[in-house]
Amino acid sequence: MKSFLKIFYKKIQMIRNVIMTKKNLFVKKMLVILVMLLTALSASAYGAEVEIPSSFNPVGSGARALGMGGAFIAVADDATAASWNPGGLTQLRLPEFSVVGSFYHRGEDIEFGTNPEADGSHSISDNNINYLSATYPFELSEKNMVVSLTYQHLYDFNREWAFLLQKNIDDEISDNYWDYQQTGSLTALGLSYCIRVVPQLSLGFTLNFWNDDLSPNSWEEKYRKTSSGTDEEMQFFENVSKNEEHVFSGFNFNLGFLWQINYKWTIGGVIKSPFKADIEHKFERKAELLYPLFDEKAVTEQNHVWDEEIKMPMSYGLGIVYNVSENFSISGDIYRTEWDDCVYKDYEGNETSPFTGRDTNESDISPTHQIRIGGEYRFIDKDKGYLIPIRAGVLYDPGPAEGNSDDFYGIAVGLGFTKNKWFSLDLAYQYRFGNEVGEALAKEFLFSEDVNEHMVYISMIWYKF
Repeated sequence: MKSFLKIFYKKIQMIRNVIMTKKNLFVKKMLVILVMLLTALSASAYGAEVEIPSSFNPVGSGARALGMGGAFIAVADDATAASWNPGGLTQLRLPEFSVVGSFYHRGEDIEFGTNPEADGSHSISDNNINYLSATYPFELSEKNMVVSLTYQHLYDFNREWAFLLQKNIDDEISDNYWDYQQTGSLTALGLSYCIRVVPQLSLGFTLNFWNDDLSPNSWEEKYRKTSSGTDEEMQFFENVSKNEEHVFSGFNFNLGFLWQINYKWTIGGVIKSPFKADIEHKFERKAELLYPLFDEKAVTEQNHVWDEEIKMPMSYGLGIVYNVSENFSISGDIYRTEWDDCVYKDYEGNETSPFTGRDTNESDISPTHQIRIGGEYRFIDKDKGYLIPIRAGVLYDPGPAEGNSDDFYGIAVGLGFTKNKWFSLDLAYQYRFGNEVGEALAKEFLFSEDVNEHMVYISMIWYKF
C-alpha cells in the first residue's frame, strides 16, 4: 500500500510539472484543481505519519510489589496476588478489601536526526485507580480456598507530542506542524480462585474479562498536521486531521502456583494465556488543500467503522523468595512475553506488527525478558501488633521493538504500615528510564527518544470488611 501511494504521489508531481508548461490560465487552473483533488485523496501519500503507540507491560498491581521492583510472583501474599500469581491467594487468612491509586509523570526527549528543528521535550501526567479487589478465604472439605473479585488497570496509551518537520522533496519546500495526542487504557475485571492442594502447594487461576461496556477498554489517536510552503514556486496550504478510536474486547486467563519448599525458600510461577481480542476501529479523516493563486480549495472527508482484531501474546514468569530471617526476605522474578506473536489484523485481512506497522513477514520483533529483584525488611512489634516494612528493588524492563528490544531500567523504593487484623497502608515510588529507544519507528527521520518515567503507588487494604 505504501509503495502504491509513493507511485501515486510521483504521478501527481508529473501533472504539476505539466501545469508549469501551460500558458493558458484556464487550463492551468483546471490542472491545479485536479492536483488538489488527487493530493487530498492520496491521504498524504508521501512521508511518514508519526504514530508511536505505547508499549504493553504485563505486570501486576500494588504499592508493596512496586516498592520491591515488581519481584512479587513468589511473594503474592496480599490482596493484589490475583494480578501477579493467583496461586498465592491461599496465604490470605482474613477477608480483605483493597484499593490502589497510582500517579505517573512521563517525560520524552525526541530527536529527528534528519530534522533537528523537530527535536524537543514532551511530557504527560495522569492518575488512576490502579486496582480494586474483594477477597474472601474459606475452608471446604478441609481444604483452604480463596475467591476474589478484582479490577485492574493494566495498560496506558497516553501521549502528547507537538513538533515541526521541514521537508524539501522534488522542489517542494514545506513546513509541517504536527500535533499528536493519544489517550486511553486497557482494564480487566477478574474472578480468581485458589486452593491449597497440599500444605506446601497451592494452585489458582484468574479469569479476565476485557470489555468496554464493563470497564474502560479503548484508545484514541488524534493527528493534526498544518502545512505551508511552495510547490513548483506556487504557494500552498494544507490542513489534515485524523481521529482513530479502537474499542477492545476479549477474554483470557492466568494460571499460577506457589510452592513453599520450606521456611527459607518459596517458588512461584504464572502463565497468562494468549487470546484474540475484537477491535472496533472507527476512522475519521478530513483534508483541506488550498492554492491561493487560484483561490481554490479541495476538501475531502472519510468516515469508516471496521471490525478488526489483535492477537495478544502469551506471557509467563517464575519467581523465587529467600527468607533470610523473620524480618528480612529477598525475591527475584524473570518474566517472558512472546511479543513476536502479537499481530494486528485489519478489516482487509492484512496482518501487521502493532509496534512497527509493518507486515508480519517484514517485522523482526523478539520476545522480551523482564528481570526484577527486590527486598523487604520488616520492623515487627508483636506486643503492639504492628509491622513497618521498608522495601527496595531494581528492574530490567525491555519493550518490544524492531530488531532489538528497547532497553528500559528502573529502581524502586517503598514503605508501609500494617496494624494486625485492621489495615495495611503502603507507599512506593519507581523511576524507569530508557535511552535512544524507538529508533525503528521512523527510520527515514533517524528518530530516537529518551524516556524518563516517575510512578507513585499508594495501596490501602482493609481486613474483615
